[in-house]
Amino acid sequence: MHPILFKYGFIEIRFYGLMYVVAILFATYIIKREVVRKAIGLTADEVVNFITWTVIAGVVGARIYYVLFTLDYYTANPAEIPAIWHGGLAIHGGLIGGAAAAWVYLRRHGVAFWRMADAVAPALILGQTFGRLGNFMNGDAHGRPTTMPWGVVFPPGSIAGSQFPGIPLHPTMLYEMAVNFCIFLFLWLSLRKRDHKDGFIFAAYIALYSSGRFVVEGFRADSLMLGPIRVAQLVSAFIAVSVAVFIINRRLWQPQTIEAKKTRRKRS
Repeated sequence: MHPILFKYGFIEIRFYGLMYVVAILFATYIIKREVVRKAIGLTADEVVNFITWTVIAGVVGARIYYVLFTLDYYTANPAEIPAIWHGGLAIHGGLIGGAAAAWVYLRRHGVAFWRMADAVAPALILGQTFGRLGNFMNGDAHGRPTTMPWGVVFPPGSIAGSQFPGIPLHPTMLYEMAVNFCIFLFLWLSLRKRDHKDGFIFAAYIALYSSGRFVVEGFRADSLMLGPIRVAQLVSAFIAVSVAVFIINRRLWQPQTIEAKKTRRKRS
């Protein structure tokens, strides 16, 4: 367990960065496949451009979000702001940044945002799965001390090992990695194969991830805090409830056919 996979002279390959590359490669394959299946109307090159811009905006958004909630530290250490290899990317900020870039790109290309969001959702959660493996090797996004037999003692040079030297911790990165992978399987093997209104798969992804994150966050030792409240739990709870209401109100589980609409009109 070490953040650096390979080092030769000044050349250094970190697990954290490698997982980003792996996530992008898998995402590109999945999104291209879904764009063709759903007849969205983007070429292969346009899909690559779409992914490039959303990833860049997502990383920037994730970093800005994290820095804003740890402003005291980064005000005192401004040189650390761009050092994302030291950890410090918040997924909620990444979603905001990525969604904003996606909306602008898709609008310019005349593509329905929610239809594309459904194509992207499985790739997003799978990418987050790889990302948590990177966190594990990096020793960040770590948990509280535990006496459970699966507690992990992180190396002294890692963030977790520096904070809790020689103490077994909840491997919260692995908890969330397992949750994310289960969500991916559900989206890819089940929801994707059914007919839904545009936006349902993405809404399901957001609701499921937020619910899982709320639970896992309770075991974290490095949570962003707003007074006594864990920011991720607050945001996750708000998002999960909001999306659940959205799904129920739009009745996305059962898209209405023309015949169903006619029947409803006759009854009214």
